[in-house]
Amino acid sequence: MGALTLRAVTKSFGKTDVIKGVDLDVMDGEFCVFVGPSGCGKSTLLRMIAGLEDVTSGDVQIDGARVNLTPPSKREIAMVFQSYALYPHLTVRDNMGLGLKQAGADAGTLRERVEVASKMLSLDALLDRRPAELSGGQRQRVAIGRAIVRTPKLFLFDEPLSNLDAALRVHTRIEIARLHRELAATMIYVTHDQVEAMTLADRIVVLNAGRIEQVGAPMELYNDPANVFVAGFIGSPQMNFLEAAPLGAPGKTLGVRPEHLAIDREAGEIPGTISHVEHLGGETNVYVRTEHHGLLTVRRFGEHQYKVDEAVHVTPEAARAFHFDAAGVRMRDTAAAA
Repeated sequence: MGALTLRAVTKSFGKTDVIKGVDLDVMDGEFCVFVGPSGCGKSTLLRMIAGLEDVTSGDVQIDGARVNLTPPSKREIAMVFQSYALYPHLTVRDNMGLGLKQAGADAGTLRERVEVASKMLSLDALLDRRPAELSGGQRQRVAIGRAIVRTPKLFLFDEPLSNLDAALRVHTRIEIARLHRELAATMIYVTHDQVEAMTLADRIVVLNAGRIEQVGAPMELYNDPANVFVAGFIGSPQMNFLEAAPLGAPGKTLGVRPEHLAIDREAGEIPGTISHVEHLGGETNVYVRTEHHGLLTVRRFGEHQYKVDEAVHVTPEAARAFHFDAAGVRMRDTAAAA
């Protein structure tokens, strides 16, 4: 069991409030991702769950038990950090088993759990190597293996892929998703990368300035954002925001995802000039400079040829647009709203 409950949790450093009343329920076996920009409080919140930061007020509960005053070693959690934090003088085998050994596990249990974790992470051939003999991806797998052998109630990941190159991040992301399915364990994962959040999470918690903006499944947040912040943060390339009034649309702001903007060389609602083109093979992103709406991003699937400084027109797909009021809150009662 590894259910997590946060009730009115706050954290202050002196007069600075960094976590401002967070309420959250994470179900047993769920993969929950905390996402948000740098400084939003996501890592601080994770450290509070782990017991590495004190809670200023509110309650942290694991399986219904209040753990505010419980030391980290007694919370039955395992944490994987951005830095691998491996002991350079120990082998992979000993690094993976150290925490369990310090907890007093017998040799047979220690050997069995290291073997199981090693097979899951394809580390069998590396067990007698030391960290200096491993690649970055291998070191991160060892750090994950060290967490697995402890069989915790909660796995906590604090931006574990940030130090890896792009290809290795994708590979390790897939491995973490596979591990979650095999272990059926509760995992809480912190990242600033919304692509990681979208591809890993059962549910995403979008944080901003110490508060939760919205909680939901990845495609729920993509297709039904509650406000401008969530709409702009979830999705890559980012959603376009246009002044609604010049377009005759309800609300203050119109939000349109890049794939829901049509582009035409002859006619359309918004004239503009191409300022940049990204050819990505499977898709083409066209950046169009406009007079009244700034830089707009158009996504076209497949390969398309456009030239910088070429005159074009873009047109929002009205049925797929989002409408926001002056405070940035989603307007759901307009006939044209998505």
